[in-house]
Amino acid sequence: MRHLVRATLPVLLVSMILAVAVRADEAPYTEGSVMEMTFVRVTPGGDEAYLKYLDAQWKALNEAAKTNGLILSYHIIQTAAANKDDWNMVLVVEYKNMAALDGLETKMRALVEKTFGSIDKAEQQTAKRGEIREIIGEKIGRELILK
Repeated sequence: MRHLVRATLPVLLVSMILAVAVRADEAPYTEGSVMEMTFVRVTPGGDEAYLKYLDAQWKALNEAAKTNGLILSYHIIQTAAANKDDWNMVLVVEYKNMAALDGLETKMRALVEKTFGSIDKAEQQTAKRGEIREIIGEKIGRELILK
């Protein structure tokens, strides 16, 4: 019996070490969806006008993109700016994964034309928005879901 324990003990120890080593190599998270974030500074007094634009054009385009399976969701987050150079609104568009961004510009152009009639019309609206807001920057990030 003692001989059996002595022979089995090293095998058990090696198995336990290997199990811990394999577990240590695994990431403590799974990859989630991808978020495109646009950081905006709305001019003082321009919030209502900008939100009206978002409610009309931005929402319409994102609803069409959602219906066509190009995006999962979209969100507007408003906050107080930390200083005069900071953003006070972030527009978030959620995609299934990084691969969803491949060829997206072509697909979105088609939706813009379908939704607004033409690219020119949409660009005219963009010029008007420039009077009430400034794009501070954009980022793409991936959600990490802890295991």
